Amino acid sequence: MKTVFIVDDSATMLMSLKSSLQISGFKVETASDGRQALERLKTGLKPDLIITDINMPHMDGLELIRNARQLLRFTPILALTTESQQGKRDEAKKLGATGWLVKPLGGPDLVKVIKQVLPGA
Repeated sequence: MKTVFIVDDSATMLMSLKSSLQISGFKVETASDGRQALERLKTGLKPDLIITDINMPHMDGLELIRNARQLLRFTPILALTTESQQGKRDEAKKLGATGWLVKPLGGPDLVKVIKQVLPGA
């Protein structure tokens, strides 16, 4: 079973994504900001995929991507945000994001994207 790590400061978003993914057969871990997520990664969480919001308190998604890349070189990371600005997108890519998802995103669409970036999902 593949593990997806979702990082978002919106409890509603976390619950919604978590239930969609669990229904589709994924194990789901969550964190409510980048700092908490990074702690989980440093203490041994090894997800198959990370989905992170960009705008969060304490540590934003871009900073998380930068730090997570040092720990997990090949793990796909998807940036999930309401931002559709090309500049943010380019920055996320440069820091190591695999892809970019724009909210709101329904469960079936999310699962389709995950299957594209995560072989065997």
